[in-house]
Amino acid sequence: MKHLISTLLLLAFTLSLVVALNIKLGPVPPLGKFFDPFSGFWQNAATTNSYQDHLLETGGLEAEVRVIYDSLMIPHIFARNDHDLFFAQGFVTASHRLWQMEFQTHFAAGRLSEIFGKNSQVLRLDRLHRRIGLEYGADNSLEVATSHPLSKAAIEAYAEGVNAFINALDTKTLPIEYKLFNYHPEKWTAKKTSLLLKYMANNLAGRDYDLESTNTLNIIGKEAYDFLFPVRDRGIDPVIPKGTPWNFSPLKTKDDSLSVPEDITSAIIEMPNPDNGSNNWAVSGKKTASGNPILAGDPHLGLNLPSIWFAIQLHSPDMNVMGVSLPGAMGVIIGFNDSIAWSLTNSRRDVRDWYKIKFRTPEKNEYFHDGQWKPARKVIDTVFIRNQPSFIDTVIYTHHGPVVYDEQFMPENKKQNYALRWVAHDGSNEALSFYLLNRAKNYREFNEAMDHFACPAQNFAFACANGDIAIRVQGKFPLKRKGQGQFLMDGTLPQNDWQDFIPPEHNARILNPPRGFVSSANQFPVDSTYPYFVYDGNYEHYRNRRINQRLEEMDHITPADMQALQNDNFNMKASESLPVLLSYLNRENLPSPAQDHLESLDSWDFYNEPELVAPAVFNLWWSQFFKTFWDEFDTDSLLLRTPSTPQTIYLMRHDTVQNYADIKETPEIESLQDVVTQSYLTAVSELEAWKETSNRELNWGNYKYTSVNHLVPQLAAFSEKGIITGGGKNIVNATRGRHGPSWKMVTELGDEVKAWAIYPGGQSGNPGSPYYSNFIPVWAKGRYHRLLFMKHADEKNNALFYTQTLQ
Repeated sequence: MKHLISTLLLLAFTLSLVVALNIKLGPVPPLGKFFDPFSGFWQNAATTNSYQDHLLETGGLEAEVRVIYDSLMIPHIFARNDHDLFFAQGFVTASHRLWQMEFQTHFAAGRLSEIFGKNSQVLRLDRLHRRIGLEYGADNSLEVATSHPLSKAAIEAYAEGVNAFINALDTKTLPIEYKLFNYHPEKWTAKKTSLLLKYMANNLAGRDYDLESTNTLNIIGKEAYDFLFPVRDRGIDPVIPKGTPWNFSPLKTKDDSLSVPEDITSAIIEMPNPDNGSNNWAVSGKKTASGNPILAGDPHLGLNLPSIWFAIQLHSPDMNVMGVSLPGAMGVIIGFNDSIAWSLTNSRRDVRDWYKIKFRTPEKNEYFHDGQWKPARKVIDTVFIRNQPSFIDTVIYTHHGPVVYDEQFMPENKKQNYALRWVAHDGSNEALSFYLLNRAKNYREFNEAMDHFACPAQNFAFACANGDIAIRVQGKFPLKRKGQGQFLMDGTLPQNDWQDFIPPEHNARILNPPRGFVSSANQFPVDSTYPYFVYDGNYEHYRNRRINQRLEEMDHITPADMQALQNDNFNMKASESLPVLLSYLNRENLPSPAQDHLESLDSWDFYNEPELVAPAVFNLWWSQFFKTFWDEFDTDSLLLRTPSTPQTIYLMRHDTVQNYADIKETPEIESLQDVVTQSYLTAVSELEAWKETSNRELNWGNYKYTSVNHLVPQLAAFSEKGIITGGGKNIVNATRGRHGPSWKMVTELGDEVKAWAIYPGGQSGNPGSPYYSNFIPVWAKGRYHRLLFMKHADEKNNALFYTQTLQ
């Protein structure tokens, strides 16, 4: 009852904020309806007593389905056929996460203005997602997915289940966000599932550095650019171990010269968080205490409520799989069955390129390519705005893709016309990949499932009960000549077009390596012997090396050891950069706070534990130093690319030619010691100011201030803030302020499958439920829940909670 009262007060307080602060996200709901005790927000409060055995009759099923919930509120769905299984998955997922499912697909389709009304930022976001072609890509992929009978049947059955739940809703049971923003869910379609997958493709493969790189190249010149921005950093430890042979004959590329337009782009579109990534690894039984292979994985994404993941078990006569799904998509994305386990990390790769388009006339009916004028396709795009006139946009398509930059969108760029070529625009069938993967029993079937996966490219770690471990870099990768796609390209030249794609069988992979483990953490995928050009511009350099270092050292490994490695707080970046900083710091006449913090740094063991002060000091010091050291790349007028951290550390140690430390805004010529010392004193001053304004004790956990926010950030009352954790950027435990491990899983395969997992949220999407955020305290402490992997519906177990029977 205490939880119920606090929940009601929380909801009432949230609405009062919406009204009192006039949050401009849409119309305030009619207050009489919202506060109605029989149908208003009060009905969204729930207690554990709200969940009891019950029978639901719903049309669309071919046989009875049993949904057994365990004490974690994880549903275990037992169905007699595929149709009913995916129907029930859609129904069950919608019953917990409907608003989230619809909101995320509205986001991808550029339809948020239909919910929030007139808001310039929301309209810009809607236009952006339409112009980069998320719906265009979703339509193309839906056509491919529905042309295959297995994926078509699964996606459509899932949609039927979602709609069965929507049809059963009334005003009383409507999720709270619909009541807050005063609208209703619409019919779920197969296209919405396709949009959700493009939402994830944009999250993980929707970033490039082409225009920043072009600006930088055109300002500093090719020689300086090549020196400061090497394609691969020194000392890489690739996903596929160095020296792995490539047993194929590669496709040849034309050796055409590369020319870069002399454009300077003053404004660049918003792109997803560059740190979206993950860790995964699999260890052979020869390195484990049990003799069984162990797989671990933890994807790093934005920390949101409702959580991006929904844990579930799916059981039918020919499949028994468990793990996490994406609300809105069928199947299990990361998980295990009775034979194999798998996990994903983002395989960063350049699969987006920009082309400068030359139009014949201002009307833009034709564009020049390969010596001739070709017809452009115009799409009249209507953005509906709630309670306001619609916004009409015209998006022009070339054979490259949609023209994103023009005088109507991003007009700051002097009427430049840039078209986007992106793998996410192409039709693909990731739904079929996961359909087959969920059923796979061995490495051969795993690879057959992978062949259908195109975007976003991922490193799939694999372990099998028969002892096999493997990793495969999988995606649809353009065949590029060396250097192609790093910069803006001239769209009139046919040699700049993508010529082909790397065959799936040429994608890098390894099975049962001699070292006894496979791993990835968003690093460079291959060594220099791989016969294709590989590039991204943002490869991880520290987490992967720490993981491999520890896995090399470890033996007689247990699942608890793998959990400890996922929670490892060792800061390898600090271990390689702080000694250099300290060696250049002028320690004479330091003020008292600076001296105190210096003592903490001198004694620090490089672990980012939440109770320590040193990680906070280092984090701010490095940030200040990096910004000052590369001040020539920090301008307000345009966006330039900044050299990487590994390259910066290298130059600190070895730069004897160029004085990059000199601060350009001052008449003096600063030395590296000047910049190191000045940035340290600035960092100390900011930390002292933070202590006064925050009213919190200075330590890493308080300074980092991890929060898990509602998908609509203004609904702060539905968020969890001030979570004390260790870790940080470039650390295996990658928990930051608003970003980090969104799901952590460790699975041991053998005669009995054992799995442990946790994520920062809860199974329910209802803020009034005790299962909305109940996993967060466990996640913050680095602990896990043992997953109940059921073999049949009549199992007896004390962890079982209640049963929902669908007829």
